[in-house]
Amino acid sequence: VVARECTRCSSFQAKTIAQCIPTGFIEKISCATSKRDELKSCRSAVMEAHVFWRFVGTMMCVAAIFAVLVVCRQRVLDRKALEKVRKQIESI
Repeated sequence: VVARECTRCSSFQAKTIAQCIPTGFIEKISCATSKRDELKSCRSAVMEAHVFWRFVGTMMCVAAIFAVLVVCRQRVLDRKALEKVRKQIESI
């Protein structure tokens, strides 16, 4: 039975409890048969969602930056092509 939900480890717990090391979160489990309390490493759903949306936001920003760069580069290439055609027409 879960006695305490998944919570973030304090800095002291992170140094002293081995279960805190993999994820930084622990939950307290009460075993009904042995009547012992155990600590188990867990993943926080809220933290996972936060990390996911941060990743999505970062990727959207990177995509927007590269889209702007592509548009700017395309304009430069269009100007160069137009200038080249203009020079060819003037030389005739």
